[in-house]
Amino acid sequence: MSAALDVTPAETVVSLLARQIEDGAVVATGVASPLAILAIAVARATHAPDLTYLACVGSLDPDISSLLPSSEDLGYLEGRSAEITIPDLFDHARRGRVDTVFFGAAEVDATGSTNMTASGSLERPRTKFPGVAGAATLRQWVHRPVLLVPRQSRRNLVPEVQVATTRDPRRDVRLISDLGVFELGASGARLTARHPWASTEDIAERTGFDFTVDDSLAITSLPDARTVAAIRALDPRGLRDQLVGR
Repeated sequence: MSAALDVTPAETVVSLLARQIEDGAVVATGVASPLAILAIAVARATHAPDLTYLACVGSLDPDISSLLPSSEDLGYLEGRSAEITIPDLFDHARRGRVDTVFFGAAEVDATGSTNMTASGSLERPRTKFPGVAGAATLRQWVHRPVLLVPRQSRRNLVPEVQVATTRDPRRDVRLISDLGVFELGASGARLTARHPWASTEDIAERTGFDFTVDDSLAITSLPDARTVAAIRALDPRGLRDQLVGR
């Protein structure tokens, strides 16, 4: 934590998500993506003013003056430069025109497979999860998918997902949680960074799959004053702190 800025874990995670977006990138969000929307707005307000944002509510480059509780809020239509449909979004992704999308998951395993479908099995589900919402194909088409688990535990980072909703065995994928950063793929999981408040022991205790640790394990940088100011201006109600663990 930074005594000068009094930075919260949620602000550090949002800042890290924003840094996954390069200036000039094309980014998109699906349903239930408030942290991703906040990260996109922060990136645009700081280091990536020329990003292009495709919002699933149906707008291209909306003005985001304040984070709203729902990703489908019609407030995200305000200030749009054009309207865009879900088929448009998928068409752009299929043609290689979308750089980054953040994907959530109820379960993730060391190979990078995710479960957003159900616990149990498809034949006999015990609990239904929110569903795939097209992520199975979208994840394979975007240039740089990022997985997001804002409250890491052994219940969501598991040895093997019960139902594989999305997978992409061709390439590794980055997973960002409230404790650290993993690279996941066919060769297994590797911890590449820990957040300042989490030790490797903390992370191991709340991880259900085996993982290796980089020899020179990075520590996530705290956001600078400009980024913190942008986060707080865009999320005055503090929704971020309700969504990120700790």
